Amino acid sequence: MLSHTAVFTRLVRDHMGPAPVTVPVGTACEDAVRRMRDAKADSIVVVDGDGTPVAIITEQDVVRRLTFRVPRDTPVDHVMTAPLQTIRDDELLYHAIAQMRRGRLRHMPVVDAHGGVVGGLQLHHALAMAAQQMVSQIDILTHSETVEGMKHTKQAQVEVAKQLCHDAVPAPEVQALISRINIDLYRRIVDLCLRQMAGDGWGAPPVDFDVIVMGSGGRGESFLYPDQDNGFILDDYPDDQHKIIDPWFIELADRMTKALDQVGFDYCRGNVMATNPLWRKTISQWRHQIRRWVGKGAGTALRLADIFFDFVPAHGKGALTAELRTFVTGAARRPFFLREMFKQDEEHEVALGPFNRLLIDKLDGPNKGKLNLKMTGTLPLVGAVRIAALSNSVGVTSTLGRVAALYTHGALSSDEQDYLSGAFRHITNLLFRQQLRDYETRAKVGNHVAVDALSKRERDMLIDGFRAIKEYRNRLRTALTGNVF
Repeated sequence: MLSHTAVFTRLVRDHMGPAPVTVPVGTACEDAVRRMRDAKADSIVVVDGDGTPVAIITEQDVVRRLTFRVPRDTPVDHVMTAPLQTIRDDELLYHAIAQMRRGRLRHMPVVDAHGGVVGGLQLHHALAMAAQQMVSQIDILTHSETVEGMKHTKQAQVEVAKQLCHDAVPAPEVQALISRINIDLYRRIVDLCLRQMAGDGWGAPPVDFDVIVMGSGGRGESFLYPDQDNGFILDDYPDDQHKIIDPWFIELADRMTKALDQVGFDYCRGNVMATNPLWRKTISQWRHQIRRWVGKGAGTALRLADIFFDFVPAHGKGALTAELRTFVTGAARRPFFLREMFKQDEEHEVALGPFNRLLIDKLDGPNKGKLNLKMTGTLPLVGAVRIAALSNSVGVTSTLGRVAALYTHGALSSDEQDYLSGAFRHITNLLFRQQLRDYETRAKVGNHVAVDALSKRERDMLIDGFRAIKEYRNRLRTALTGNVF
């Protein structure tokens, strides 16, 4: 059975049919209809001399425009539907569904990166992929390719998340959906900025580059209002070109971060953004920086590495990101570095005291009597699993993905995998539910959950989860440092 959110993550190429029948511009209508009949097709695509699709003829066109209306030798140019709407094979399926619904299209040719026809998409097949309740969500999550349109998409996420949670969709699936939509917004915003820069005389990008997203977005674990954690990986270029190339990417970074802020991604308070040269480097500079972080293994280097290591591509071909991921996976395995990284992470402990008592906030203020389920819940698990993943050369970035991979590598027992995965799902669900309550009551959306708002079963499950995380962290501490306590 497919996930409720699968339609938002699948690509057009995963659900397109075979390439449609094509005819060149100028073909006689009689020949075009014969080709449709012989192929038992319900449409035919008209292509130009380069093979680029320019129009379509459907069964409705044959009935309404051809039959008993024009001579058989009439060129298809006189009856075809143009201009033609197409969609890339690497586009998200839900964008295609929205485009077809709004254009009242039953057929849409699918093209590759070079504009050639590689498949066909039919609306009824695409809609079969989406559960009925997903259709309304698709409609509100797709808007114009403008900052204002993307702002509406960002705002609509909350309503979609609320509906999915009410439908009992697991919180990690909702997180993954939000993260995927956010990355899609990044891609669309960068494309918009590139078009604007070209129109303003900046020209095309001087070298290939990838935009990366780090932190919770990189893990696919975003909550409702993540801030910006982004950077650039640039292809290498000669040093004497730096004064020409770097200003171009400074301009792009400035436009991108401003647009993201307008859409609803707040500026990162720690300045983890591509506007900061620390997060805007060539692939060679990144490798050098990582060697320094791993070699130094102290203070700021550890904090920066901790932020960086969950990166994923948000725009670009992805080859530079994949190359850097391979390098990180090999370079970060040094026991000294991982040991120091764990020590740095020790401040993130679960809120569980002696005799399995939940450690609530006792300071006066709005959070008194509550638990910070991010700082004392998910982060202790996220940090420990990240370190274990680096130690075992696991390249995936999601917490649940890392837990599964560590089990496959033999680094986790079956019970540990079960308890840690369950703990992450339960804590995430409680956090998400609280954030939606905060949103509905117009309170500040945060990470604190009142203990007395939990049922006895939820408290028991939380204690069990905290205990599993604590025991795993103790085992990891012993493995890394040799300290039993």
